[in-house]
Amino acid sequence: MQQKIFYIHGMHCASCEILIEKKLLAIYGVKAVDASTAKGQVVVEFDGSLPGVEKLNKMFREEKYIFYELPTVDKETANSFKIWFLVGLIIIFFLYFNKLGLNSWISVNADSSLPAFFFFGLLAGLSSCAALVGGLILSMSKQWASLYQKGTEDSNKTQPHVLFNLGRLISYTILGAILGSLGSGIKISSNFSSFLVLAVSFLMFLLALQMLGVQALRRFQITVPKFITRRVADETKFQGRQMPFILGALTFFLPCGFTIVAQGSALISGSAWHGSLIMFFFALGTLPVLLLIGSSSMKFVSRPHLSNTFLKAAGALVLFFSLFNINAQLNALGWSSFSDLTKNNPTSAENNQESGLPPIINGKQIVKMTASSRGYNPDYIKVRAGVPVRWEIEDIGTGGCTGAIISRSLFSGSIDLTPGETSIKEFTPTKIGKFKFSCWMGMVNGFFEVVN
Repeated sequence: MQQKIFYIHGMHCASCEILIEKKLLAIYGVKAVDASTAKGQVVVEFDGSLPGVEKLNKMFREEKYIFYELPTVDKETANSFKIWFLVGLIIIFFLYFNKLGLNSWISVNADSSLPAFFFFGLLAGLSSCAALVGGLILSMSKQWASLYQKGTEDSNKTQPHVLFNLGRLISYTILGAILGSLGSGIKISSNFSSFLVLAVSFLMFLLALQMLGVQALRRFQITVPKFITRRVADETKFQGRQMPFILGALTFFLPCGFTIVAQGSALISGSAWHGSLIMFFFALGTLPVLLLIGSSSMKFVSRPHLSNTFLKAAGALVLFFSLFNINAQLNALGWSSFSDLTKNNPTSAENNQESGLPPIINGKQIVKMTASSRGYNPDYIKVRAGVPVRWEIEDIGTGGCTGAIISRSLFSGSIDLTPGETSIKEFTPTKIGKFKFSCWMGMVNGFFEVVN
């Protein structure tokens, strides 16, 4: 038994490892293969002879993996101008929708709208996460054709793809419900929920940096053990007419950062129904690309990664979403965040003892504010310490998360708003300083400044 180490350019995720291992194991004489994205190499154990670097590069030409005998420096460079121009457009687009109160449609966390998870699934379907599943679909199609396809009717051709995606949708829905049930059994508090969302968002952040080509982070991968993913990825292990359905159902356990983020959101939701819908819409978002792969014989569709520009642009998009989610949860926790930079402090004239302070009527400071889908006005309020506050909030058309206000530093619970009505909250600030209030998702926030 001999052992050979090849260094590979182009690996960036656990799916790449499985694809490379599968193809090398098909070579006569190869007994074992262990690919490592973190190390950028693959260890091959074999009897007899092994193809050289040139032949291996021909074998993996379509997948865009490049083999080397010795360690090399990754010289891959992206068109940074195009990428960051795209990032700028995304930020402008996102912030514009944020001002319109539609941010929950395109942000991803446990409280996001279901269309947001469809969009997230669509992005996953266009990313490298579709590479392994796409390869399974094509291999499954060939196996199905050789075993069962007697004629050329369209029904025979489409049957395995319908079964595969049906199994995928049902599996994701059921397992999403299980994750949501587990979350409800944990009885997650609002604070703990925010910490969990921060953890999931941090995972998104790492995933984005990996997509952007930060090699130092490639070792940070959360995956199912390889002995499981290798079996799921081996379509020859599944026989019978139910094979496509079973194979599609088991893709829930294949390694993909996007899927893990969706699974984490389903868990945090704390609801079997919501968790099932999160995973269903995520899987539904991946459906168009998977159907395209199944209905097309064009090999480029199933390549492990698309062009560098698209991959890095997708990474920039995920990076932006992760930072937005992190910022929102920092707001919900009442901590410092990027949003603080956009809040205007009172001018020096307003910093006088009585300037900018609300009137006192019947021993209470009367603070009036309007709430809409665009946010809160005013969003910077000065009050006196030790004097009760009567906060009157007029709902002139809230939407999304702005329909409820929280401030963990000033009072417990939330203020639920009703369109067309004025909600009242009374509390007494005791400490001097700046205290944050926000919508219940943390996406829209403001400040109370408590002074002597």
